[in-house]
Amino acid sequence: MLRLGSILLTALFLVLGMAPPAAADVVCPDGNHIDQLTASCVLSVTVAGTAAPGAQQGLPAVLDSGGIVSACMNDIQNETVPCESASGWWSNERQCYVQLMNPQPAPAHVLWEGRTDGAIYLCTYDYGFAVMPLPFWSDSMPAGPAAPVDPAVVAQTIVNQMELRAITIGMVPEDSPGSMGVVGLPAWMWVDAPSEQTFGPMTRSASLGGVSVTATARVTKVLWEMGDGGAVTCTSPGTPFSDGHGGQESPDCGYTYTRQGTYTIRATSYWSVDWTSTSGPSGSIFLQFTQSRILQVGEIQVVRT
Repeated sequence: MLRLGSILLTALFLVLGMAPPAAADVVCPDGNHIDQLTASCVLSVTVAGTAAPGAQQGLPAVLDSGGIVSACMNDIQNETVPCESASGWWSNERQCYVQLMNPQPAPAHVLWEGRTDGAIYLCTYDYGFAVMPLPFWSDSMPAGPAAPVDPAVVAQTIVNQMELRAITIGMVPEDSPGSMGVVGLPAWMWVDAPSEQTFGPMTRSASLGGVSVTATARVTKVLWEMGDGGAVTCTSPGTPFSDGHGGQESPDCGYTYTRQGTYTIRATSYWSVDWTSTSGPSGSIFLQFTQSRILQVGEIQVVRT
């Protein structure tokens, strides 16, 4: 039985008074066969077993309901299509050819809808006689068997290799046996011995498949939850306490308890990893890590004799 897409294409040639191209004039790459009716190359791949869904570059093709693996399937015409064309790579999910819009629209363009990450792509519906490119925003590169390297995946790989972690708490009163805070006496908090991995900034780059990604990680703030219901947000590492600071308040990251008790202090560092790529897309990855300690706060009693 003839396929609907082939019938429509043949009918179009007849309406226009044109003769369909001869199959003998068509040369297909290895792995393709010639459709004698439309004189076009058709890719059809058969793989044993079940393939992984959501095909990315290097992943198996998607298994369809008929048991035949079709790397790129046009559901409207119910036929396989080349996975690459002049309009980009085929997306089974979007049912069109996708490519990065070049150049990218200005940041204020309505296509961004106020976003600052991701990128604008073109979704081209190409049926041979009609080409309809439509722009759309995506936070990551749409998947497809022939899709280029997704820079967001490379960025996440860089973040994993950075091995970022929680801060080491620096605080007076110290975290040592017999150390105690005093009601009304200022406490000082800071990031002890800040490093690339505990506070940043850290910049790393990686390349894959011709795409280079650069990522910079830094702590944007540290939220100190003091255990008594109070909290302090510090945007700097804080100032380490020294003997000359006795009785003074911290200039940038401190707290004063108003009642005695035993408190669990939680210091949560919030990371922002901003990345850019040579292929166009950019974005940010957000992380947070928490470190804690116990602090006992007492009250000075005045005894008159």
